[in-house]
Amino acid sequence: MALELNGPLVRRLRLAAKPRPAGVRGPSLRLWLGEGLRIVPTRRAGPLTVPLAPHPHQVVLFPGLAAHTFTMRRLRRALETAGHRVHDWGEGLNLGPTEENLVRLVERVEALAQAAGAPVMLVGWSLGGIFAREVARRVPGAVAGVVTMGSPFSGDRHANNAWRTYHLITGHDVADPPVRGDPAAKPPVPTVALWSPRDGIVAPRCACGRPGERDRAIALRCTHFGFSADPAAIGVVLGLLDGTTAWV
Repeated sequence: MALELNGPLVRRLRLAAKPRPAGVRGPSLRLWLGEGLRIVPTRRAGPLTVPLAPHPHQVVLFPGLAAHTFTMRRLRRALETAGHRVHDWGEGLNLGPTEENLVRLVERVEALAQAAGAPVMLVGWSLGGIFAREVARRVPGAVAGVVTMGSPFSGDRHANNAWRTYHLITGHDVADPPVRGDPAAKPPVPTVALWSPRDGIVAPRCACGRPGERDRAIALRCTHFGFSADPAAIGVVLGLLDGTTAWV
């Protein structure tokens, strides 16, 4: 059966086939190919020593593109072991931003904060970090802080190796999402960006951000797919939540 020339699949394929803007590059092919070894976290990541948090938080996890929060299970287990109450973002697979799913996320975060009697922490991996920052911008009173892990909130939105996949999955151009706003604009809450020079998906400068776009940037040495399983990355998140790692 022939594809409709203006059907949704053809439109997505056309979007994915668009050339990258001149002068914009993602991570090297070597780093990109290396990500394939880390799509599924392995036991080689080693055991974690997780101290009890002196002041447990309510934490909401936001997964990356085409992912479910199940992919963040190692981070979740560590947070729960420390005594934090961890919540799924509630949207299933991350299929990209829409105004509708952002409204639902805002309502979810507000409800969790109200039930807890205190603002909640948001931790977002890759595209999930973009969601977390936007939620914090909309309801800063319900958010205690935002931690992004390899999230491309700064710079050109094509400076990564996932933008064609993004076009296929979401059906809209990464540079023209259906939700308006500047992802680089810092939310009015403490915001820490975790980034890695070994990231094979997102250009490090985009995940690191510039001064004024986040309160602090912390460099790690994990792959993009390793952020939520890498012991060092998990240790930084735990430290931010228990106060042993500074937010600024």
